Amino acid sequence: MDKSEMKHFVLVHGACHGAWCWYKVASLLKSSGHKVTVLDLAASGIHPRQVHEVKSFSEYIEPLMEFMASPPLMEEKVVLVGHSYGGICISAVMEKFPERISVAVYATAIMPGPDLSILTLGEEFNQRLDSYMDTQFTFDEGENNPPTSLLWGRNFTATQFYQLSPPEDLTLAMSLVRPFRLYGDTSTLQKEANLSREKYGKVPRVYIICEKDNVIKEDFQRWMIENNPAPEVKVIAGSDHMVMFSQPKELCSYLLEIAEKYP
Repeated sequence: MDKSEMKHFVLVHGACHGAWCWYKVASLLKSSGHKVTVLDLAASGIHPRQVHEVKSFSEYIEPLMEFMASPPLMEEKVVLVGHSYGGICISAVMEKFPERISVAVYATAIMPGPDLSILTLGEEFNQRLDSYMDTQFTFDEGENNPPTSLLWGRNFTATQFYQLSPPEDLTLAMSLVRPFRLYGDTSTLQKEANLSREKYGKVPRVYIICEKDNVIKEDFQRWMIENNPAPEVKVIAGSDHMVMFSQPKELCSYLLEIAEKYP
């Protein structure tokens, strides 16, 4: 592959997960001759910080922001891919570094925008979710205050996230997931991820719908697209929430196709 044809993919994980969840897709993209960066956000994967040490959304996404600000990226644009909660993370990056992103891809991800707030998305998510089942919540500030972190339960993970994924990937996940910090004051989170048409709006967006997602259900995915239109929408028919495990080849194929279209 000619160096001018090589793309740089930056893959961003969702809540409780880490860089490890991209191992199949990262391998496929690399074997196609492309450059891939997968990062652990704060207190995720093998990142050294603990969940109680992460006090804000800005601190959570600091590893991603530091990477995007690094001098080597001055010479290139990246294909920025966010999965699940990673959609909020890549949106904040789009606002800060629009000139360094050729296209942003939301893979069954939360997709806020200038007219679609994180508060609205959070309310909509909770209304549409049937139950948190055996998910564990931590109340560091007392039970009369909102929970400070969560860890998806095994039953919830198996039936809502991984129901179509290989069982060995569920086993891997159950040994590697870590608690995820909850930011009780959504208005502060909204300020930290404040999105404008001038910056966020400059970056081309593609949304990949996963039809069999039990967490961010298809109707919710389409509701986000309707309320914050993405110029391009792709659909993966047989995928659960963990598209990188249940349909890695299809996801990789779409990512290559999208990268080709947005130089």
